[in-house]
Amino acid sequence: MRAMLRETSLSADDLIYPIFVDEEIETPVPIKSMPGISRIPEAMIPDTMAEVRAAGVSAVLLFGVSHHKDATGSDTMREDGLVARMVRSAKMAAPEMLIIADTCFCEFTDHGHCGVLVDGHVHNDQTLENLAVQAVIAARAGVDIVAPSGMMDGAVAAIRRALDEAGFTDVAIMSYSTKFASEFYGPFREAAGSSLQGDRKTHQIQSGNLREGLRESRADEAEGADMLMVKPGMPYLDVLYAIRQETLLPLGVYQISGEYAMIKFASQAGALDEKAVMMESLLGFKRAGADWIITYFALDAARLLKS
Repeated sequence: MRAMLRETSLSADDLIYPIFVDEEIETPVPIKSMPGISRIPEAMIPDTMAEVRAAGVSAVLLFGVSHHKDATGSDTMREDGLVARMVRSAKMAAPEMLIIADTCFCEFTDHGHCGVLVDGHVHNDQTLENLAVQAVIAARAGVDIVAPSGMMDGAVAAIRRALDEAGFTDVAIMSYSTKFASEFYGPFREAAGSSLQGDRKTHQIQSGNLREGLRESRADEAEGADMLMVKPGMPYLDVLYAIRQETLLPLGVYQISGEYAMIKFASQAGALDEKAVMMESLLGFKRAGADWIITYFALDAARLLKS
């Protein structure tokens, strides 16, 4: 009877697994603040894709850990750059899986910001021009979905226009449409090798601003986003729910590094049951309106669902 009356369910198809690819290592490098997660070398992409597929997860989100940083993140705009190489490798290894590329510059700039700096601030329009190039580079490498994460005004429209003009009308845009300036990002910055100087409060949303979050998602939908996202997840379930009431687009959530780390370290301390809390948190996202969840727990959750 409990199964028959269950209102919210979770499946492996709802999960997206983030992968950090480091271009200058030969063996995995564990991320201390994210137990169980490592940066992997490029050579391990095929084996990692096989592991993800075996767990039952069919989509991955790729982040590059660059050792060729400069002021503009120019490596992302090269046909032989890390973005293109890791997308190409992942798609060749698992052509049936969805390959999503983070489309931003923060891991590739020497200042750690999400675009071109002018007088110490990110220049929105110059950054849009570069984002359009990066998205087309990823599309040529075989990406299925680009995921602009920098919160630049007009990014979705600029990327859609560039992809269409280059003939990639079928490449979808998963917009980080409602992304808050959060302290929960800390472990991610270690994972991605961020060299951030300062903060991103000029272009990310204040944590108390629900209406602004709604406006941002409405704007990206109007510009042509195929999917919307709320990030972080657990502290912003009300935002996720509110957007779900307003849009018919697929809507997702990112359970970010700090959320993952809290559950991991609390379970290590004996304060929580890791598996039970993991599943409860994922169900909470689904209940609030998420169609899909980006989570570092994706493989563990999929294996638990399968068993």
